[in-house]
Amino acid sequence: MKLIVEKDYEAMSQVAANILLGLMSESRRVNLAITAGNTPKRLYEIMVPQVKGRPYFENVHYYNFDEIPIVGSQGYGITMRNLNDLYFGPANIKKEQLHPLDETNWQTQDARLKEAGGLDLILMGIGADGHFCGNMPGWTKFGSETYAVDISDADEARESLAAEVDGNLSKVPNEFYTMGPKSVMAAKHLVMFANGKKKAAIVKKAFFGEVTEDIPSSILQLHPNLTLILDQEAASELTNQN
Repeated sequence: MKLIVEKDYEAMSQVAANILLGLMSESRRVNLAITAGNTPKRLYEIMVPQVKGRPYFENVHYYNFDEIPIVGSQGYGITMRNLNDLYFGPANIKKEQLHPLDETNWQTQDARLKEAGGLDLILMGIGADGHFCGNMPGWTKFGSETYAVDISDADEARESLAAEVDGNLSKVPNEFYTMGPKSVMAAKHLVMFANGKKKAAIVKKAFFGEVTEDIPSSILQLHPNLTLILDQEAASELTNQN
């Protein structure tokens, strides 16, 4: 694991952008899976003006590693909608470069990725409970490839997702879809980034503690090419920072 600790959110976002843009500049097909959420907002603000209108980035193909469909709605689910708002739309990414994972094709996701040459890089955040992608404590098995997560009886999870659809619980599906740990570990390079004091405890447990399904992201410490990017607050519980 390569550990990068930067002074603040701005600096860590710039480092992450540099890693992605460097890979994207290679003269071959590049397959990326990138994250939505709050942590990458500044990263995408940095990347958009670098990518928009640049035909030499048309070699880059994008995949989402999880998706939550919106009941009664056509088009993108919650994850792809957020990625479109944050990055795909502002950067004018062409539709032929986008390869959405959704309720219609999750069962073929791993085969499609293999046929495309595999993922070169996955950019992820970490949840305060140690989840990554849609791999949640209590549901995750390390041997899983892309799978459906049944949340029909998980009231807390459903209520949390309702916040993404204007609080309308009727729009929350009974299941969502995620690349499992085995699928994620097959990528050539994993980049995990986290910021803020609230992530310090889980970062220490996940990347410097026991590998356990109770903390799903702990499996990532076994990947041969993992880069962990933190600001000083997220790294505050670590010793021997590099």
